[in-house]
Amino acid sequence: MREILGRRRKLSLRRGDRSAVLTAALAYATEWQWPVLPGVGLRPDGGRVRRCGCPQPDCAAPGAHPFDPGLLAATTDARMVRWWWTNRPDAPVVLATGGRAPCAVSLPAVAGARALAAFDRAGIRLGPVVATPTRWALLVAPYSLEVLGELLHRQDWVPGSLLFHGEGGFVALPPSPTGAGRVRWERAPLPGGRGGPAGSVNGASGGGIRTFRGDRTERAERREGTTRSTAPWLPDVSALVDVLVEESAGTPGGGSRLAY
Repeated sequence: MREILGRRRKLSLRRGDRSAVLTAALAYATEWQWPVLPGVGLRPDGGRVRRCGCPQPDCAAPGAHPFDPGLLAATTDARMVRWWWTNRPDAPVVLATGGRAPCAVSLPAVAGARALAAFDRAGIRLGPVVATPTRWALLVAPYSLEVLGELLHRQDWVPGSLLFHGEGGFVALPPSPTGAGRVRWERAPLPGGRGGPAGSVNGASGGGIRTFRGDRTERAERREGTTRSTAPWLPDVSALVDVLVEESAGTPGGGSRLAY
């Protein structure tokens, strides 16, 4: 009897994880208008090392990159998102960066922790920060290659461990399962738009997304013909580059694994 109950509990937890991924994907696409698509995912493996589902044996981002469908399929359409994750409930949620969607700057976890501490000391406001045990990614407002090129040209040296995810790039979002570990929020998204608590994500643990908009407010906005954006606030990349370069260059080896 205990064995049966234990199996039921495990199945219930798995279903909960799967519904959390679908709920998150729908919120990103429909509430925040972030184009998403399912990542390739991981191969079923009884061992501790989980390999990427793509054909590359030495994949640099196991499970957390587009494969089939490709990156151009990213969408904000709720029906497509629901169909994808209904058929592939364990697939990571991949954000197609650039265009009107957020861009990102990623760096090794240790360097990322140092950078966040430096931003806090300087009083610099941050947007959402996505984390795995090996890398952290700071989401920023969309930028062009020209703007990024000018910012990097001013630097004496940019470490190779610092990656920029702009047009044609991608980032895995919480609560995606990946080969590096489950993706979580190191800094949870804060509401954007016209101010006031329009939407949020459950804490830094990468839980489901819930909306705090009241019915009265929503009805009033419809009567006025206006809507309040629930998309998170995003900083400009120019405010972050100097610290990110400095902390990445100052961390031996560019940083490695940070336990959490």
